[in-house]
Amino acid sequence: MGPTTLSFRAPADLAEQTRALALALSMSASDYVREAVREKNERAIKERLVFLSKQLSMQHLSENNAMDGSLGDGLAQS
Repeated sequence: MGPTTLSFRAPADLAEQTRALALALSMSASDYVREAVREKNERAIKERLVFLSKQLSMQHLSENNAMDGSLGDGLAQS
């Protein structure tokens, strides 16, 4: 799949600041914004994975505790 255009509205001061920072880094404004969005997306994905991992860990712990609690249910142990 080839490149596509994504546009958004930004206040004039943000647009000017973005252009100035991109220029200072010898980048086009498009490259600067593309990199910033990619970094933000990676952070958001990482945060989501951490959240889901914690949820899964808590569920796993809860299930383990429930199974541990069933040891005294009268069943023979080996």
